[in-house]
Amino acid sequence: MTEITAHHGLFKDTDLHVDDTGGPGRPVVLIHGWPLSGASWSQQVPALAEAGYRVVTYDRRGFGRSDKTRTGYDYDTLTEDLHALLEALDLNDVTLVGFSMGGGEVARYFTKYGTERLRSVVFAAAVPPYMTQGEDNPDGPLTKEQAAQMEAALKADEDSFYDGFITDFFSVDGVLKVSEAQRQEALALTEQADKKAALKAMEAFGTTDFRDDLTKVSVPALVLHGDGDGTVPFEGSGARTHAAIPGSRLHVIAGGPHGINVSHAEEFNRVLLEFLAS
Repeated sequence: MTEITAHHGLFKDTDLHVDDTGGPGRPVVLIHGWPLSGASWSQQVPALAEAGYRVVTYDRRGFGRSDKTRTGYDYDTLTEDLHALLEALDLNDVTLVGFSMGGGEVARYFTKYGTERLRSVVFAAAVPPYMTQGEDNPDGPLTKEQAAQMEAALKADEDSFYDGFITDFFSVDGVLKVSEAQRQEALALTEQADKKAALKAMEAFGTTDFRDDLTKVSVPALVLHGDGDGTVPFEGSGARTHAAIPGSRLHVIAGGPHGINVSHAEEFNRVLLEFLAS
């Protein structure tokens, strides 16, 4: 299957590109980060499939090979897309793995749909609980000034912005932690991102408050984060998510940038597989 219809609109359906290894194994759904696509999980899919899991990746609306819709980049709609995928493929006993922006769909899923289809969840370098720093969220890792600068830079020059963003994505203290070929592979995925979608999705992951959603997480949860993440800093995100979910497991990858699923793929996969097997 290459696509599912996530939403039936008045004038047009919204189709999402899906890659599914199939088979009888327990399903693991991998939800990608901004501004990439399901192809960003290339280091995880073979390892999970070899271990016997049914692995599903998909491209978020507006990104990759999915439809570039004018609207629908709020987390309620994006989570509806995720639920539509689970329903269309009739997936149950699912582990959701949300990377970066994808952690938001994982958190919001509990509020909108509960736990009926879920077995466990993983927050990998994920944006919850709440990125925007403010009076009621002093530990938020993203200032309003930083968000405004990102928006302005993306509007001004997409190519230049993405080149710098992807470099930072894979760097710790200015040192690139992946090969140049791997950086270029990720950079190529940004070329499939619709500019309007990228701007709206950036606003969504920066300004959505998931603190109440995290209180509803009642299945086994793993928080996986790099201690050198400069894009979604651990102290303001992963550490707080771990604290907010009683009984959650935490694994911090030493020297890990934001893109730990590529830079530290072997450790990432080992920890993920251990969690899935538990």
